[in-house]
Amino acid sequence: MAQHGGGRGWNSKMVGAALGVTLLATGASVWTAQAGSADGPPPQASAPAARDAVKPVAVTIAHASDKGARGINLTIDDGPDPTWTPQVLDILREFKVKATFCMVGTQAQAHPDLVKKVVAEGHRLCDHTVAHNTAMDKAPESYQSQQILDAERMITKASGGVRPMYYRAPGGAFTPYSRKLAASHGMRPLGWNVDTKDFELPGTEAIVATVKEELSNGPTLLFHDAGGDRTQTVEALRRLLPELREQGYTFGFPVR
Repeated sequence: MAQHGGGRGWNSKMVGAALGVTLLATGASVWTAQAGSADGPPPQASAPAARDAVKPVAVTIAHASDKGARGINLTIDDGPDPTWTPQVLDILREFKVKATFCMVGTQAQAHPDLVKKVVAEGHRLCDHTVAHNTAMDKAPESYQSQQILDAERMITKASGGVRPMYYRAPGGAFTPYSRKLAASHGMRPLGWNVDTKDFELPGTEAIVATVKEELSNGPTLLFHDAGGDRTQTVEALRRLLPELREQGYTFGFPVR
């Protein structure tokens, strides 16, 4: 989720919901990638996830599409949600579009059937932490590690063994440490180019207009399928997907 005032209530709820997990773990420019350099070896996680054949990926923040200059990456954040994720999936299926779902660990743990459905329909998974704390970049490295790796485990378990391929920091609160840690676990740090601000409920027309006006900024679009009423998001996707395809765009995944 992008950083904006409308997200505070959802963020507070997610931080509270994940507090028990945190305590348990603690006790035990267009179309280009953008990020500062990160020197040194990958950080050591205090509670590493299973590493079966996981290959490290680039630590730079991905924005580009694997479909090239006319590619679009559709990314859906903060779910899965039992009301809105199925509706988003229905639209994606109708228009034969694949997306990347950036899942909050506690949401994935609560709705494993939806995580499996996302995977079964050919979409990709992204780690969006346990608590969706947009101040993660101010937190100790031990907290960052717990948030990323516990969410990785939750999502992987909920999916039936499919690992997240990306890591998106809540509100874009990346650090060199979190990027290196995620990359060492095979999760490419994932940014965005167009924030639709659908979280603020600006209206379907405003969401559609934002995408059209800002698409020249780059290919990765940010939407949400949780955290409140997502009716406007669903309707905006229903309008945008066929229009963008008619304009010659293709839908792909962020580069890895």
